[in-house]
Amino acid sequence: MSERHVGLLGATSLIGECLLKQLIQNNWHITAFSRRPITQSHPQIAWKQLDTTNQLRAGTEENNIPFWICAAPVWTLPDYFDLISASGARRIVVLSSTSRFTKDTSSDPSERKIAQQLIKGEEFVQTWAATHGVKWIILRPTLIYGYGHDKNITEIARFIRRFGFFPLLGSAKGLRQPIHVEDVASACYAALNILNLTNRSYNLTGAETLPYREMVIRVFEALNHPPHMLTVPLWLFQIAAWGLSWLPRYHNWTSAMAKRMNQDLTFDCSDAKQDLNFSPRSFKLTAEDLPG
Repeated sequence: MSERHVGLLGATSLIGECLLKQLIQNNWHITAFSRRPITQSHPQIAWKQLDTTNQLRAGTEENNIPFWICAAPVWTLPDYFDLISASGARRIVVLSSTSRFTKDTSSDPSERKIAQQLIKGEEFVQTWAATHGVKWIILRPTLIYGYGHDKNITEIARFIRRFGFFPLLGSAKGLRQPIHVEDVASACYAALNILNLTNRSYNLTGAETLPYREMVIRVFEALNHPPHMLTVPLWLFQIAAWGLSWLPRYHNWTSAMAKRMNQDLTFDCSDAKQDLNFSPRSFKLTAEDLPG
């Protein structure tokens, strides 16, 4: 069984939930980790609860787990290195983000911090893996959406539903490549299985490249709402972002985010298409991709 046994960190995340489905469909045995107790049961899933130090709670037994996927933030992975090493890990697939490139020079200190966490997290993974003889694959998706639980398209949709319009900075012509969460999960699964592929990093994008404005228009269309976009100057966006930051749902809205509306945030994923047989879908929102 150990040859088809995978440990999944971040199992309750959006990508983690999609991965669970794919792994079950392909007859893997999964040890899924969570900080909270999970009562649901499935014959192929063994849920393990972690304590506050990211170690297994007393009374649990570790199995031999040769394969691992980390769908949790990459900068948290070093906290699990001892756990993974003790399991006899031989291969790990780790999710990072293209934000390591796009936010590294952001005007917002919190965004620069995220970029540095991603960069250092990837470096820690590579150093640890080399020391312990573990093969690694790092995947960096960009602008994930799907099932109404992402932090990108879902937030745009919620804003439109609440206010009836969406604010744009200038022409909002910066290019985007939104990728569906199921396609990210499929890439993770492929990276887990193609064993002759080792110690490589890949950027993951959707099949379609479109301007930010067009992306927002498609959200309006998916909501069956006439597109109503308000073009605002940066100074007004800064004031609005400050005001919205007092609302919990919009505390991450910043002027740096607005500036990126006119920046091309595109990446080449040709290597992933070739090596992982990666074939992402175009940006076509369905009802299940929108918040309930």
